[in-house]
Amino acid sequence: MSANLTFVFGLLGNIVSFLVFLAPLPTFYQIYKRKSTEGFQSVPYVVGLFSAMLLIYYAFLIPDSTLLITINSFGCFIETVYICFYLFYAPKTARLQTVMLLFLLNVVGMGLIVVLTHFLAKDSIRAQIVGWICLIFSLSVFVAPLCVVRQVIRTKSVEYMPFLLSFFLTLSAVMWFFYGLLRKDYNIAIPNVLGFIFGLLQMALYFVYKKAKKEIVEKLPEIIDQIEEEKNNIPAELKEQIIDVMKLSAIVCSEITPVVPHLIDNHALNVEAAEKIKTGDKPLKINDLYLKN
Repeated sequence: MSANLTFVFGLLGNIVSFLVFLAPLPTFYQIYKRKSTEGFQSVPYVVGLFSAMLLIYYAFLIPDSTLLITINSFGCFIETVYICFYLFYAPKTARLQTVMLLFLLNVVGMGLIVVLTHFLAKDSIRAQIVGWICLIFSLSVFVAPLCVVRQVIRTKSVEYMPFLLSFFLTLSAVMWFFYGLLRKDYNIAIPNVLGFIFGLLQMALYFVYKKAKKEIVEKLPEIIDQIEEEKNNIPAELKEQIIDVMKLSAIVCSEITPVVPHLIDNHALNVEAAEKIKTGDKPLKINDLYLKN
C-alpha cells in the first residue's frame, strides 16, 4: 500500500513539476514580444537548472528513483532552453551576469560536488552527503523566485512575478513532500515544507498588489473627472484676470529692448584721439565714445 501511494505521489509530482517547468512560458512570450528582458531575472532558471542536475546525480545514488530521473531530465532540458532564450534578448550587463552565475554554479559548483563526493566520500555515505546538498539547494529553487518580491513591493506591480509559477510550485511542493515522506527520504520531504510556505507567500503578495492595481485603474476615471470639475469651477472673473495678466506680460516683454554693449576698438580710439589733437580739439573720453555709439 505504501509503495503504491509513493508511486502515485511521485507520478503526480512529475505531472505538476512538468507544469511548473512550463509555467514561465507566458513570461518568455512577453520577452519575445518586447524583444527585451527588462525587469525579468535569470536567477530562478539558473538555480533551477543546477537543482535539476543535482537531483539527477542524487537519483543515481539511491534505489527506485526513476520518477526523479525522468522529471529532472526534462527540467534540465527546459531550463537550458529558457536560459538560452534569456541570453539572446538580455542586455549586455544582464547577459554577463547570467553567464558568470551559470559558470560558477552549474559548471564549477556542480563539477566540484561530483568530483569531491566521488573520490573523497565512501560509497556508504555518498548518497547521504549528496542528499544534504540537494536539500540545501532545493530550498534555493523555492527561494529564488523571491528575488522579485522586493521589486513587486517597490513598484507595487505583479507584472514580473508570474502567478502560475508560484501556484504550481506550491502544488508541486505538496506532492513531493508526501513522496519523500512515504519513502522516508527527508532530503526530499523537508525542502518542500518551506517550498509550500514560500509559494503561499508569493500568491498572497500577488493578490494584494493585483487588487491594489485594480483599484487604481477603477478610480482613474473618477480622478480625471475630479480634475476637470476643479478646472471648470474656477470663477469667470479669475479666468479673465489670468488672461489679462498673460496679455500684459506679453506686451511688456515685447517693449523691452535688450542693451548690447559695443566693443571698443582700441586702434580706432587711438586714431580718433590723434585726429582731435591735430585739430586742437579736446580728446574724447571713453564715456563719450559710449554715448556716441
